[in-house]
Amino acid sequence: MLDLSSIDKSWTLFLDRDGVINHEKRESYIFNVDEFTFYDGVLDAMKIFHERFNLIVLVTNQRGIGKGLMTESDLHSIHTHMLAHIQQAGGHIERIYFAPDFDKESFNRKPNPGMAHRAKADFPHIDFTKSIMVGNKPSDMLFGRNAGMHTVYLATTNPETPYPHVDIDARYNTLLDFAQALTH
Repeated sequence: MLDLSSIDKSWTLFLDRDGVINHEKRESYIFNVDEFTFYDGVLDAMKIFHERFNLIVLVTNQRGIGKGLMTESDLHSIHTHMLAHIQQAGGHIERIYFAPDFDKESFNRKPNPGMAHRAKADFPHIDFTKSIMVGNKPSDMLFGRNAGMHTVYLATTNPETPYPHVDIDARYNTLLDFAQALTH
């Protein structure tokens, strides 16, 4: 059970990207900055998170790189654009971890916890029992569970996902809805 009132600056927030921060392209990938569109309210949410959490990291599967459909340089351009807007709005993401792996079984690819372990190696103070994974897919929730985190499901792209669910601690319609719940 996730008690939102227990969250303080000792907690870490893990965020998925596509379908959480920006609109997802169904059955495809965001290939460039022109295709990257923030969801309404995300920049406000990021400001709230920056005030609430000690550390915010992004964890994103980017299989389009593994398939040769885009380059790491394309991805960095998208992330540079995204981070500039988030910072301008008063938010902050400390680090971005991505899994370009084509192989679905790769340890780095969600739902496997590789990116969480990479974050912990970079930030040893991360306590997974005081961490939340926010995502829009069952694989994001399983990633959180596999790393020992709490999970928050956003019904942005897959609202049909059943809830209550063993892998989901809380469910919100949007990232801003979750952020606002933290302020009450």
